[in-house]
Amino acid sequence: MSSPSHRFAASRIAPAQRVEDYVGVQIDPERRRGRGAGINPSGRFEPARQLFDDGWGSADDLPPFRTEVQEEQPRRIITTNQSPDISFDRSINPYRGCEHGCAYCFARPTHAYMGLSPGVDFETRLFAKPNAAQLLERELAKPGYQPRTMAIGTNTDPYQPIEKRYRIMREILEVLEAAGHPVGIVTKSALVLRDIDILSRMAERNLCKVALSVTTLDRKLARAMEPRAATPERRLSTLRLLSEAGIPTTVMVAPIIPALNESEIERILDSAAAAGVREAGYVLLRLPLEVRDVFKDFLERAYPDRAKHVLSVIRSMRGGKDYDATWGKRMRGDGPYAWQIGRRFEIAARRLGLNRERRQLATDLFRPPVAEGGQLSLF
Repeated sequence: MSSPSHRFAASRIAPAQRVEDYVGVQIDPERRRGRGAGINPSGRFEPARQLFDDGWGSADDLPPFRTEVQEEQPRRIITTNQSPDISFDRSINPYRGCEHGCAYCFARPTHAYMGLSPGVDFETRLFAKPNAAQLLERELAKPGYQPRTMAIGTNTDPYQPIEKRYRIMREILEVLEAAGHPVGIVTKSALVLRDIDILSRMAERNLCKVALSVTTLDRKLARAMEPRAATPERRLSTLRLLSEAGIPTTVMVAPIIPALNESEIERILDSAAAAGVREAGYVLLRLPLEVRDVFKDFLERAYPDRAKHVLSVIRSMRGGKDYDATWGKRMRGDGPYAWQIGRRFEIAARRLGLNRERRQLATDLFRPPVAEGGQLSLF
């Protein structure tokens, strides 16, 4: 079987390394219709390739980018971290890549490790892990495993469109429910409502919470920036239905982008509180590695009148750089502009009664699954 990089690279157009190299050679708008990235630069770990005109105009005849899914069989499914500025130490990613196509997605650079582009490839060349539930059951059954909240959706969305077919996330939830293991979910998709039966049962035992990211209430901006994610109205409706089912909900105003969606902080929190949300959080726009070029290209295409201003304000909150990965600063930024964003968020949240309590999920209900061929407990 050929490697993913060989399999996908032959059909890709990866003409350049920087946004500046794309002047006059942007991917045709009709070909990338419905996709968030307008470029498909070479990944860090593959050779740069240049667009070549063979005189036949063949580039114009290429079909639209279709979503392709390759199944992979990882050996482990739980990823651990020791980052001091995030609230979880373990997570699961059922998929690599994300069809939602958010132009700002900080997970885009992970596709470079697969020999693919963090641009359009990230949205169209996806990887599914169909054995995730079996791996999870095996890892939870290991002697000495200590339960803490399992985070899902912190990298790519577990409820992106291909989940309708693969149902990997639902199988994971079935394992977690049976084991009495707590889980925290982050998504932009209304598909999470499909699993409201499992989630409501887990919520009765204080085993789950669900966060939806609401980036904007402006349908035009959402369509341009998050082309295949649920509409803002659907996300708020999803929060309401989850809350009515007794499932603890959180709204993530994320990412906050200065001079683009920053003015909506208070309105998003107002709408989420009216939908029954009791907790809220925010994250400032992050532009690590290749995300910078994809996002800059998006701004220049969709909002050319304010692109330079947006980037200038971002740099004012990142020590003059496009991004600062320092722990404690990467999520919130630094400087006066970042400070006032934080205070606005806090004041609005306090006014609405949000974050008065931070729900801690139960860990004392955990019962390890019985490993295949293992012996049942007497008690």
